[in-house]
Amino acid sequence: MGATVILGYEDAELLDVACVSSTVSTANDLGADPGYAVTMLSPGGHAITCRPGLRLDVHGALEQYTGAVDTLVVVGGLGSPRAAADPVLLAHVRRLARDARRVASVCTGASILAAAGLLDGRRVTTHWWFAGELARAHPAVHVDPDPIFVRDGRIATSAGVTSALDLALSFVHEDHGPALARQVARALVTYLQRPGTQAQMSVHVAAPAPADDVVRGVVDHVAGHLDGDLGAAALAARAGVSERHLTRLFRTHLGRTPAEHVRRARTEAAAQLAATTDVPLARVAARCGFRSTETMRTAFLEVYGRTPSEHRRAFVTAV
Repeated sequence: MGATVILGYEDAELLDVACVSSTVSTANDLGADPGYAVTMLSPGGHAITCRPGLRLDVHGALEQYTGAVDTLVVVGGLGSPRAAADPVLLAHVRRLARDARRVASVCTGASILAAAGLLDGRRVTTHWWFAGELARAHPAVHVDPDPIFVRDGRIATSAGVTSALDLALSFVHEDHGPALARQVARALVTYLQRPGTQAQMSVHVAAPAPADDVVRGVVDHVAGHLDGDLGAAALAARAGVSERHLTRLFRTHLGRTPAEHVRRARTEAAAQLAATTDVPLARVAARCGFRSTETMRTAFLEVYGRTPSEHRRAFVTAV
């Protein structure tokens, strides 16, 4: 097996580096066979400054590396725009990626892979904060801001910072099976090895509390009464406004309709129950306000790309 090559640069995010390197190194400690040989490269082979000002030594220069590459990982960070504009760096990324079994990015490292032409026509993700920017800069790339990581053939992209841990665990799972991946997850004191379809952001934390008092009151009511009547008429009556006006307020302040918000809130609550309890799925559906398990199933497929039972199994086997 070739090396796991991690590419850094000035102003790279240290956590992006550490999540990958610590995961595969822990797999080595726990008996991975063949093991992972981690090689950290940078332009010119110079030590790099990572946020918040820590200096990180590397093993060698990107331009001079000629060894075998099993997995190439390009990390993100505040310096990624400069790296993505460096034609020499991009040429060597393409060179190393050409023969690598896997090519991966963490966070804004996706912008470097995209600038190198490696993501055209592929479905990818990045940190939700930068997803729109990546999509605008590279219209040939299909950017999905929701998952924590995406695999499209031999290309893998992850959302950012700690999602690199989930991506690296998925590599260990792929290379050495679920038992070793679970051992590594336990050793790293991670509660769950999250599957890639796990959403980056919940509707409950994706944005600050709505500034509008009416919207905030309805959102709070929805969160506390998922199994109640949350139809448009009932919510509008509770808020003391017309259904049309409530919809306008929700679109303005949350970017979605009241019905869309309710459905997503119910789905996320059901996903949490499915992942962390053994409550029968029929009861999960009822507690979260779904009319039937089939309705809940449809909602899960829309949000997570899998059924509630598949979601539960993914979390059960991940710990």
